[in-house]
Amino acid sequence: MVSSVTHFRLFPTEHGYSFSESSAADTDNVLVQPGRILLIEDAEAIRTAVASAVRAAGHEVLARAHGEELEADLERFRPDVVVLDVMLPGRDGFDLLAVVRARSGAGVLMLTARDGVEDRVRGLRSGSDDYVVKPFDLPELVARIEALLRRMGRLRTRITVGDLVIESDSGTAHRAGAPINLTATEFKLLTYLAVHRDRTLTKTQILTAVWGYDDYDPNLVEVNISAVRRKLEEFGPRLVHTVRGMGYTLRVDQP
Repeated sequence: MVSSVTHFRLFPTEHGYSFSESSAADTDNVLVQPGRILLIEDAEAIRTAVASAVRAAGHEVLARAHGEELEADLERFRPDVVVLDVMLPGRDGFDLLAVVRARSGAGVLMLTARDGVEDRVRGLRSGSDDYVVKPFDLPELVARIEALLRRMGRLRTRITVGDLVIESDSGTAHRAGAPINLTATEFKLLTYLAVHRDRTLTKTQILTAVWGYDDYDPNLVEVNISAVRRKLEEFGPRLVHTVRGMGYTLRVDQP
């Protein structure tokens, strides 16, 4: 399944919550094994925006405005992660959290407009795996949901560019079916290039993303790019290209 995430920012208005689109990195080549996400949120704007973003990331979503059907949903839908608003009509998020913990092994992420430490501590001590305060960025919420899925062993990420396949969870890469022997740094570099395929990345961008700082010797980039390029080209034509005076890009050239 191909994921293509549109990024939004949720923000409060006098009529409730609204959301606006923001820029997003290209993740069209990132494939994920879909998770099942149960979302319980009574605010329609938030419920719609969150459900759309999670579906766009490649996951199955069941969205509810309240938790009256929670027991049945846990039995029939069998969610991997439950996203719970704290302030709900009827049973609140803490009541529903207790039900999830008693009846399911799903991960739980709680949403709240209350940013008090006491609420967060109560949720975490009651068994919530994560806690997000409104307003929030949808990309961050999706990332937190996927982090839960990953910790639970229910998410595998695969990046495909032409005949290159990168399995980020296992830390392996193959080209034309053959394994590529990469160091940890080379694997991180190749993954960064693949996620941003067809884009020209500067040495500074690469240094920051791969090494965490931009004040290292830029020759680090050149040396590791050369190593990755050499290993890739053992199994096929060039994928990592130099854009003179600008940086590097990973792309598949048409024959």
